[in-house]
Amino acid sequence: MSDFNAQVIADFMATNGKPGGYFKDAPVLLLHSTGAKSGQERTLPLMYLREGDGPWFIFASFAGNDSNPDWFHNLKAHPDAAISIGDGTEISRVPVTARMLEGDERDAIYARQASLYPQFADYQNKTSRTIPVVELASRG
Repeated sequence: MSDFNAQVIADFMATNGKPGGYFKDAPVLLLHSTGAKSGQERTLPLMYLREGDGPWFIFASFAGNDSNPDWFHNLKAHPDAAISIGDGTEISRVPVTARMLEGDERDAIYARQASLYPQFADYQNKTSRTIPVVELASRG
């Protein structure tokens, strides 16, 4: 795990889900996925979009790199995962199932995220791939 991610995770845990720094005032969750090859749990901080009590949406932007991040491949191989969400007073772990969005559904969610956080528009402009959007629906 990168030092950056390790620091964000530590900050997330210390602040009950409200990390500072780069992610100050941004919605952040911890994704707990199973490694596609290793079978080991992997934990990664990610920004998300959620409106109301609906599912969470995460974005395989990889900061605009030309390949998808490892966590995306992990979710494709093992769609049952978990997320940790914090509200500043406590952290909850929620079992989720991942579904990759396609077409207009994907485009609408990505456009919403890019309107709220313009760096996501920049990420899409930096790469020739279509950045995947993943829906995380609660299993609990």
